[in-house]
Amino acid sequence: MSAAPERVVVLISGRGSNMRTLIERSHDPAMGYQVAGVISDQAQAAGLEVAADLGVPARALAPGKGAPRTEYDDKLAAAIDEYAPSLVALAGFMRILSPPFVARYPGRILNIHPSLLPKYPGLDTHRRVLEAHERQHGATVHFVTDELDGGPLIIQGRIQVEADDDAASLEARVHVLEHRIYPLAVRWYCTGRLRYGAGRAWLDGKALADPVQYDGIEVH
Repeated sequence: MSAAPERVVVLISGRGSNMRTLIERSHDPAMGYQVAGVISDQAQAAGLEVAADLGVPARALAPGKGAPRTEYDDKLAAAIDEYAPSLVALAGFMRILSPPFVARYPGRILNIHPSLLPKYPGLDTHRRVLEAHERQHGATVHFVTDELDGGPLIIQGRIQVEADDDAASLEARVHVLEHRIYPLAVRWYCTGRLRYGAGRAWLDGKALADPVQYDGIEVH
């Protein structure tokens, strides 16, 4: 008898394309997880309807105007805990999580970021890559820590920046990579292969000196 899939909660702020991919990939029993719930900090986030259409409980938890950050974080944590997840996956969640919130889920929060971290943390990565005349761009899955986009790196996908690329074309191609590498990292975690410890990411019992590089071939 196979083990029950691990429960994952996905946090979004917008259309939720990575969330959709995580839900769709979870239908394969080999992935080892199910998306138990989706929460957005934006009441009008298009991803809420997408999640509901895919049969996943989805709710908005918008911050009150002028409310203390800690008050929202406490409400968000309470909403997450209702689903009793093993893992929290950020998928375009635009709020910066406070250190006390991160400390509630040590080594249990993943994020997907549209750059080759540690390069270009923060926003507007595609524009910044073009302005810096970078030859490569990509996406990174990492553990979430107190440092913005600074947690241990797990897996990266890369693309070549073409002469005719603009921010929109880069975003579209990076999204393709995101949809491939994020489910892999979530699967690794939920099947017990990926863990966080001593400030590092560990895969199959070995600390990752560098993130796994996705080369377009399915990584198991």
